[in-house]
Amino acid sequence: MRELIETLATLERRAGSPGEEQAARWIARRLQLAGCEAQIDEEQFRDGYAHVIGSLAKAGALAGATALASRRARKLAGMAAAAVTAAIADDISNGPRLARRLLTEPRPTWNVVGRCGDPSATRTLVVMAHHDAAPTGLIFDERVQAWLGEHLPGIIERIDTSLPLWWAMLSAPALVALGAARSRRGLIAAGCAGSLVGSAAFEDVSRRPVAPGANDNLTAVAVLVALAERLIAEPLPGLAVLLVSCGAEEVLQGGIHGFAQRHFSRLDRERTWFINLDTVGSPRLILLEGEGPVIMEDYFDRGFRDLVARVADRAEIPLRRGMRSRNSTDAVIPSRAGYPTTTLTSMDRYKALSNYHKMSDTPEMVDYTTVAQALAVTEAVARELATNPWLRRDS
Repeated sequence: MRELIETLATLERRAGSPGEEQAARWIARRLQLAGCEAQIDEEQFRDGYAHVIGSLAKAGALAGATALASRRARKLAGMAAAAVTAAIADDISNGPRLARRLLTEPRPTWNVVGRCGDPSATRTLVVMAHHDAAPTGLIFDERVQAWLGEHLPGIIERIDTSLPLWWAMLSAPALVALGAARSRRGLIAAGCAGSLVGSAAFEDVSRRPVAPGANDNLTAVAVLVALAERLIAEPLPGLAVLLVSCGAEEVLQGGIHGFAQRHFSRLDRERTWFINLDTVGSPRLILLEGEGPVIMEDYFDRGFRDLVARVADRAEIPLRRGMRSRNSTDAVIPSRAGYPTTTLTSMDRYKALSNYHKMSDTPEMVDYTTVAQALAVTEAVARELATNPWLRRDS
């Protein structure tokens, strides 16, 4: 796993870039060398994140400035600000993404799909990762959360849901809309200022280099390859396993939509389970219960999460439960489609992802003990699903 992470971390893997494609083809070859069937699915995605959110923030600031400058245009500006708020919520929560469709053109990304296990089995486990890497930026500075962890450790320990950072982006144009509706210049001015700050923050992200992405998310890719090697060495009758590494995840879910369109119709929701691996190289392994940048959504089928926790406990692998994320991962797509889903990730003592979207996300900063634990839990779950009569409406 260390060798894989160190090799791919040298590639700049921005979503849709030649480096991302090179990484995908490298992963596919490595899965084939392990003895798996592996293919590259070229899919289409629309670039989002910094470009789209930054553009919407500018629109919110413009609406605020218009509302301040002209009482006559205030109502119309407020309606525009409300539309901006809705567009941001739509984009970050994986809705229809109307603004992204309007502002961007489709681009190629590359998903890796490996197959191992029992090809004749009726049960399928899909293990997911992503191989693209994120842009860096000042908004990912973790010093405030570290300060809180050092000075208010009891509060940090009691909070099992990550901070709703996206709400700041939503609140700025929402304040403009509210202020325009109530003719409150103070609210309009605050919303306009917030939108300008958001626009500057995402402009900074769009200009920054891409992180090496060793923890986020080459640690998960390494688990995919190591799991393939183990399942080939010790065959797994009774369960088919798909090993999927998606592209363009860092633009808030790009490649996973193509995977869903291409493969979900062949995956029986009564006999298919999804484990999403995302950033498993921080010091402590955790199991997410759900995610949601705007509205929190617990993953479909708590019973599957209970099974994962029981398997980890039986293997004496520490796995913290009860955590929920205000960011988004590829797991939300199969969960919304009705597949039992969970995410394995990791955190540091401040309940943060180590070196998240930073240039310090390098191989030497990865906690390989946690990566090995993620591998052990995932393999144990696969073997449990292959043999245990606990299966939704299958026994």
